[in-house]
Amino acid sequence: MSKNSVWQFATSPSIKFGRGARCALSEQLSRHAVSRVCIVTDATIAGLPLVSELINDIRKAVKHVTVFADCFPEPTVAIAEQACEAAIQAGVDGIVGIGGGSNLDVAKIAATVVQHGGKPRDYFGFDRIPGRVRPMFALPTTAGTGSEVSHSAVLMDTEQAIKVSTLSPWLRPTCAIVDPALTDSCPAKVTAHSGIDALVHAIEAYTNRDFSEMKDVDPQARAYEGSYVFTRLLAAEAIRLIGRSLIPACEPAPVPAARDEMALGAMLAGMAFSNSGVGIVHALEYPLGASTHVGHGEGNGMLLPHVMRYNLPVRIAEYADIARWLGADVVGCSHRAAAEAAIDVVQALIERIGIRTQLRQLGLQRETIPQLAAKAFEIKRLMDVNPQQVELSHLEKILQEAF
Repeated sequence: MSKNSVWQFATSPSIKFGRGARCALSEQLSRHAVSRVCIVTDATIAGLPLVSELINDIRKAVKHVTVFADCFPEPTVAIAEQACEAAIQAGVDGIVGIGGGSNLDVAKIAATVVQHGGKPRDYFGFDRIPGRVRPMFALPTTAGTGSEVSHSAVLMDTEQAIKVSTLSPWLRPTCAIVDPALTDSCPAKVTAHSGIDALVHAIEAYTNRDFSEMKDVDPQARAYEGSYVFTRLLAAEAIRLIGRSLIPACEPAPVPAARDEMALGAMLAGMAFSNSGVGIVHALEYPLGASTHVGHGEGNGMLLPHVMRYNLPVRIAEYADIARWLGADVVGCSHRAAAEAAIDVVQALIERIGIRTQLRQLGLQRETIPQLAAKAFEIKRLMDVNPQQVELSHLEKILQEAF
C-alpha cells in the first residue's frame, strides 16, 4: 500500500458530552496536575449563573485561578496577546476556555505561547508549533465552531485586514467538555449564526475533494486530508442533526432536545472538517469578515448557497444526499434535480433563521470584490481541498453573484 493511500484521523484525546458534563472539569484539572489555571472567556459568559458556579468550582479545585474575561467575537491578534500576557504573568500550568469559538481559539493561542514563548504571530500558518502546548480544556457555550475538537485557531489580523489561522495537531484541546446546558442561554441570533456555521462545516467536509485525489499535495504540507469515509460519516450525521434541530433551537423558548442535538451536530462537524478541511466558503469569508466585520457564521451562511451552486457540477450525488438529509421532498426526482433542491433548502433555511442574503447588506462596495477574491485565493490550503478547481476569476464571480 502506498503512503498516499493512507488517511489519518485525529480529534481531542478526551471528550465529555452531555448535560452535566461541565462537572467533570475539576476532575480533569486534577488528572492533568493543573494547579495554576487561566480561564479565558468574556464578561457576558463569565456572568452566566452556570459559568459563575463553574468558576467557583474551579477555585475550590486548584491552587490559583486567573480569569481573563476580555475576549470578544472575531478576536484580534492584540486581544490574544493580552490573554497570553495574563497567563504568563500568572505562571499558569493549564488553560480553560469557556465560550464560543472565539474564546476557545484565544485559549488555544494562550496555551501555545505560555508553553513555547514568542508571540501569536510566530505560529500563524500550518504546523509551526514545535510540540505539546499547556493542557487546555474547552467548554463551548455555542453550537457552532467545533473548536473544542479542532486543530485550528482563527484571529483577526487588523493590519492585513484578513483573518489568519494557526493550524497544528498540538492545538486540539486536551479535553473537550461539551455540556449542552451551557448553550441554553445562547440568544436566538447567536444560535442561528453559530448553527449555520456548523452546517457549513458539515457540508464542506462531506463534499470536499476526496482524499484519493490529494496526491498532488505534499502529505507533509497538508493542513487537511480531504474527504474520506470516516469524515463523511461524521459530516452526514451532523447535517441530519443540524437540519432537524437548528430552527427549533432558534425559537424563543427552544426545547432542550434541540440544543442537545445542535451541540452534538456542531461537535461532529468539527471532527469532520478539522480532518477533511473546509473549502472556499471559508476562504471567501476570511477577507469578507475582516472587511465588513460580519460575524463568521453569518458570513459563511451568506456565501454557502453560492459556493454550492459553483461546486454543483462535480458533487451532484453528494448534494442529492444533503437534500434528503435536510428534509427536501426529492422522491422521484433526478439526481440533478435533487442536488439543486439541496441549494434551495439551504437558502430557505438561511432565510428562516434570519441570515442576511446579500453582501451589499453588509455595506460592502462592489469595487472591493476583486481585492477580497485575491486575498481568498491566496489561502492555498482551502483551494486545495475544494472539489471544483478554483481560479481567481471564479471567486470574483461567486462574490458578484452573492452581492
